[in-house]
Amino acid sequence: MSDQHLVDDILSPKLEEEPIRKGFGRGLLKAGQVHEQVVAACADLTTSTAMDQFAKEFPDRFVEIGVAEQNLVTVGAGLAAMGKTPFVSSYAAFSPGRNWEQIRTTICLNDRAVKIVGSHAGVSVGPDGATHQMLEDIAIMRALPNMVVLAPCDSVEAEKMTLAMATDPRPNYLRLAREATPIITTEHTPFAIGKASVFAQGQDITIVSTGTMTYHALAAAETLFRDGIDAEVIHMGTIKPLDAVTLLKSVHKTKHVITVEEAQITGGLGGAVAELLSEQFPVPLHRIGVRDTFGESGTPKELLHKFGLTAKHIAMAAYTMLKEQ
Repeated sequence: MSDQHLVDDILSPKLEEEPIRKGFGRGLLKAGQVHEQVVAACADLTTSTAMDQFAKEFPDRFVEIGVAEQNLVTVGAGLAAMGKTPFVSSYAAFSPGRNWEQIRTTICLNDRAVKIVGSHAGVSVGPDGATHQMLEDIAIMRALPNMVVLAPCDSVEAEKMTLAMATDPRPNYLRLAREATPIITTEHTPFAIGKASVFAQGQDITIVSTGTMTYHALAAAETLFRDGIDAEVIHMGTIKPLDAVTLLKSVHKTKHVITVEEAQITGGLGGAVAELLSEQFPVPLHRIGVRDTFGESGTPKELLHKFGLTAKHIAMAAYTMLKEQ
């Protein structure tokens, strides 16, 4: 292993980039064109959350709630009770950050198929700082009964997720990033709610990632491969329900696991994987994510480095874990 191999963006020169939320916007528009029961509501962030295309084409099926996130989700619950399929969007810091109790009581307790879209999640929101860098959303939404938790790796998958959500009978939470993210899937890449995707086959270590971190996990795997380490990369687009079958199959083979998420590791993807493995197949596990602290202002690149959320950090964790075996 040499330091020159430990680059952070080994894949980026080959890949187009686009904000993940743009894929959601396309998916919502297509879902509205196919399903008349799809409606949408937003809390004064229609363009920022990429609902503007839907609002323009279907003005009679769109409601601008205003800066009232608690009303946003309760209106969604009412629409779902009347047979509609509502998508409700805001920044993740506000929904589910500000309205978790209303999500719990009006949506989950009644098992209403409301689709909650939390945009601008993670530290890559950048200069907006800690108040807007929602890091706890995976944990608080994963804890809710009946709730499905989703985090796409790129805009192409976000579009597929949105279309799948439109026909899913459960409450859904879709976590979106703000910054342009490398596109690492294609229209032919399979996606289904509840199914993980093995993006790279390997024998030595399993890297489980979600959302924006899957790109960095693949870059780390490329670095590791150059040093003779064969990493298997599993993208958990669905964090809840967790695809235990795919994960356990991989871990029985590799017996070493790293989880990666742009969120708090407490209760997030790392927590979900730790819970599963501790009960069914205990193996060495290293969790990469934000560790019990808030975000801060900075550029997205600076913050990813500060919080250890790059390919370099993932590769170093793998070297250390395998060295200690």
